Amino acid sequence: MTIEATFTVPPNQFLLGNLFEHRPGVMVESERIIPGQDMTIYLWIRGITVSNIESTLTKHSTVENIQLVDDIEDEYLLRAELDIDSNSVLSTLTETNCSIINASGTNQQWTFEIRGDTQNVISDFQTRCLELGISITLTELHALTPVNSETQSAVTDAQQEALVLAYNHGYFESPHEVTMEELGDELGITQQAIASRLRRGIKQILGKTLSDIIPQQD
Repeated sequence: MTIEATFTVPPNQFLLGNLFEHRPGVMVESERIIPGQDMTIYLWIRGITVSNIESTLTKHSTVENIQLVDDIEDEYLLRAELDIDSNSVLSTLTETNCSIINASGTNQQWTFEIRGDTQNVISDFQTRCLELGISITLTELHALTPVNSETQSAVTDAQQEALVLAYNHGYFESPHEVTMEELGDELGITQQAIASRLRRGIKQILGKTLSDIIPQQD
């Protein structure tokens, strides 16, 4: 049975931790992760200018190449190619046949979701991290539930959580029955983070829905 788990680690023990050393307001969320020895990761980064992002990341020992893909207001989507350290969280995921679903980071911690074919695979990953001195903390463990529709699969777990919370609390009513700040407090994230998750989740759902009903143009 496929198992999903959520772990946290200190910021200096996971990907690009030096982003937070002198810029504590920075927030990072993965958009897409392509596994491999030379891993490619797409990251949304906010709380820092793009020039400072590039100058900081190019100094990081694991970053081989970085490219600005898109920017929306004060958020930047970057593509980074990484040379994975043999004793890192990412290399341990590969070693134990776990896949990473999502990762997000602040100056307080990195939170990441992983998936394994069995609970033993998740246990092996946790054990190996502890052997390497990586201070991971397991916060959630559950069996993978079937996806009910293609639309549901279009959004990440974090986006789905934000959308469901906003819907249940009346955010989409007119007028709003809850503020963005209150939704963020409920999830323990900032107002900007919840706004970002809602916006990208809605965009993904609309994209999937419209692609089904609008004829493709030649």
